[in-house]
Amino acid sequence: MSKTLKAEFLLLVAAVIWGFAFVAQRIGMEHVGPFTYNGVRFLLGAMALLPLLWVGRRCAPVRPSGGWRPIVGGGLLAGLFLFAGASLQQVGIVYTTAGKAGFITGLYVVLVPLLGLLWGQRTPWATWVGAVIAAAGLYLLTVNDRFTLAEGDGLVLIGAFFWAGHVLVIGWLSGRHVEPVLLACLQFVVCAVLSLLVAAVTEPISLTGLQAATMPILYGGLLSVGVAYTLQVVAQRDAPPAHAAIILSLETVFAVLGGWLLLQETLSDRGLLGCALMFAGMLLSQLAALRAASGRPPTVSAAPLIANKRG
Repeated sequence: MSKTLKAEFLLLVAAVIWGFAFVAQRIGMEHVGPFTYNGVRFLLGAMALLPLLWVGRRCAPVRPSGGWRPIVGGGLLAGLFLFAGASLQQVGIVYTTAGKAGFITGLYVVLVPLLGLLWGQRTPWATWVGAVIAAAGLYLLTVNDRFTLAEGDGLVLIGAFFWAGHVLVIGWLSGRHVEPVLLACLQFVVCAVLSLLVAAVTEPISLTGLQAATMPILYGGLLSVGVAYTLQVVAQRDAPPAHAAIILSLETVFAVLGGWLLLQETLSDRGLLGCALMFAGMLLSQLAALRAASGRPPTVSAAPLIANKRG
């Protein structure tokens, strides 16, 4: 098996893990509050990255030329965006299905190049077409016959803007040569601390609830954050960017599949058509951004490919 094929297989495994993570998030809400769940799972995720960070340091010790302040500041900024996106998603998923949450969250890949206009980035025409197609799919998936948006869908949609902002921040920090694994670990710690602080004030935290939610929390923390992130970092060294974009976008499809298999969630024909349009729009937007970024140094327009876990 070639290196490229192995890398693409690893990315597919990561997409499956991330897609089914939306199922774990819904199941976890049956036992603990959303902020408790996020706090514990991101803390576990940070701990899961420590071995990878240790190996990286032994192979190539890092001595930041600008000192530790930019790294710590970057981790704090990225962690704030991560906390906002993850919190809105986790609260919203209580009131919507895993599949819908996966697709709505996936809109961040369309929003990234559009928000990149604020950084002076040129947005290809194909990205605008992809945005329109995705918006049409979002309407079919989330807006009901009374022309209203369900509470959970709305929260997840607002969260998608924060996920897009998070990707832009990561892209900006990568241009400053910040070590990606260290940055990921720091932002996970920031998100975990903020989530646990909010949970301590707003939610009942009990050992019984945490024990009942052990499997969803372990899945969300160790598999979704730790294992899948490591697979992404390793695989994207050898996978062609266009292939990586398509494979990682399959996360949304696996979210719907996981909801159907494990939670007996179903979508109407209108909802399925909406998902298909959103998926097409996401792919068109990502591939357009990749084509625009080819032949010049990476910018935030290529940031979707270096994003960390959204769900």
